[in-house]
Amino acid sequence: MEKITAIIPSFNEEQNIAGAIESCLFADEVIVVDSFSTDKTAEIVKSYPTVKFLLHEYKHSAAQKNWTIPQASNDWIFLLDSDERTNEKLIYEMKKIIEKPEHVAFWIGRDNYFMDQKLNHVWGGDAVIRLFRKSKCKYQDKHVHAEIETDGTIGKLEGRLKHDTYFGKGLNAHLRKGERYTTWAALDRVNKIKKVTSYHLIIKPLFAFFKRYILERGILDGKPGLIISSLGAWNVFIRNVKIWRMHSGEKFDTDL
Repeated sequence: MEKITAIIPSFNEEQNIAGAIESCLFADEVIVVDSFSTDKTAEIVKSYPTVKFLLHEYKHSAAQKNWTIPQASNDWIFLLDSDERTNEKLIYEMKKIIEKPEHVAFWIGRDNYFMDQKLNHVWGGDAVIRLFRKSKCKYQDKHVHAEIETDGTIGKLEGRLKHDTYFGKGLNAHLRKGERYTTWAALDRVNKIKKVTSYHLIIKPLFAFFKRYILERGILDGKPGLIISSLGAWNVFIRNVKIWRMHSGEKFDTDL
């Protein structure tokens, strides 16, 4: 019978880590890989005696996951971020599908929440590959938004994850995350964008806002939809500003 190892990356997730672990206790093995948290994350993880706790210096998300995956005892990996939650339907489906799998990896859709509200429109098509065979898959070597590369076909599950990127952290933490992600995104693109122009600083941010607020109908998600669309446009703008400054030799802090 096939078994599953659940992996949870963490850093200063004392508000979320217990819920993430509880979401993964269905798995045959649970691993939390922590980037030397300075809050109570480690203490909380260690209160679960069956959970394997690993420490590893953080370079970027994909590198952290690619380091952890080989530590798993099982071929099937379920990867869960600390701000995500499973449910009974998804757990049942995952257990059932690995008995006779037709694919080496599976997309899982996410129901997104932001500022205490479920988003019914913006980010509506959000999905991530989170169930996969470690023998057939690895993450792309990218600083941010790396996806799974597979040696085989990819299916999609009907069950969905709950994803609340805001819960327990607040606006300041969300803005700090944006600061980190724009730096990482700039590093991923700095060698591809040879010259930053008004297209990158005006057109790209404006289209990012238009895409989320109008095309993805963020306008129907009220204030959270407006805020997400505005922050998304700002992140595109500041990412391209950082690329311009990197071309000029300026260095940016990539630490957590």
